[in-house]
Amino acid sequence: MSQALQELLDLLDLEQIEEDIFRGRSRSAVVPRVFGGQVAAQALVAAGRTVPADRPAHSLHAYFLRPGDPGAPIVYSVDRIRDGRSFTTRRVVAVQHGKPIFHLSASFQTYEEGLDHQAPMPPSPDPAGLPTSQERLRGYDHLAPEVVERFLEAREAIDLRYVDEPPYGRFGEPREPHSQVWFRTNGKLDDDPLQHVVLATYVSDMTLLDSVLLAHGRGGWAVGDVVGASLDHAMWFHRPFRADEWLLYDQESPTAHGGRGLGQARIYTQDGQLAITVIQEGVVRVPRAG
Repeated sequence: MSQALQELLDLLDLEQIEEDIFRGRSRSAVVPRVFGGQVAAQALVAAGRTVPADRPAHSLHAYFLRPGDPGAPIVYSVDRIRDGRSFTTRRVVAVQHGKPIFHLSASFQTYEEGLDHQAPMPPSPDPAGLPTSQERLRGYDHLAPEVVERFLEAREAIDLRYVDEPPYGRFGEPREPHSQVWFRTNGKLDDDPLQHVVLATYVSDMTLLDSVLLAHGRGGWAVGDVVGASLDHAMWFHRPFRADEWLLYDQESPTAHGGRGLGQARIYTQDGQLAITVIQEGVVRVPRAG
């Protein structure tokens, strides 16, 4: 396991300070606030620690309420909404400086046999032949060195490879609002299903709104032609997967309007199993002149 991955796992490992109350810390992100994927992943850890191990997470729905302060701890309070025969529901509120910054509802389910079908996996190249983040980012002379370093630091624990040029790599002309990324952790994880779900949740907030930017030829915060933030985030976990094995993140944007953009995606295992569906809306604004 890489040191960066171990540091990420330590970041997501919460301290229990009271029954159903946990405390997490933060670290610097590529933007001057707590990374949304970190808060969502930590909240899911808090919820999962109050649920029997034989009930894996099957969905989460979250709202980002306020920007998080990277310099302050985050307290996660878990509300045990329901413990049924098949399903368990938890609500988590993340608090900083006495105010809620994030709200999560998560549902867990015992394994059941049932109907089974899925959308086919779209075509995509083998991830082994794609440039790494290091290789791709080092080739962008138009990005400030500090921007490149912040990107690379944020992705040290995750091997994330774009199929095509990311928004900040080629911008100025609208492209199809569709983006594909392969990802896996930089190192092996243990067999705890919650850990794999939590790591996928963390990564899911990294690139989902890329397709919104592509539709308008925007490069994003890295080139300063938009400002934005996540508003809400939903995930459905359909089939077992491992976050330390290649996953295809197939993303698209059906619409943007009113200062908001919508991204939706499917995450597939390398052998074609549909593992996760993700939907997120975010604020996407063009900076005002002057």
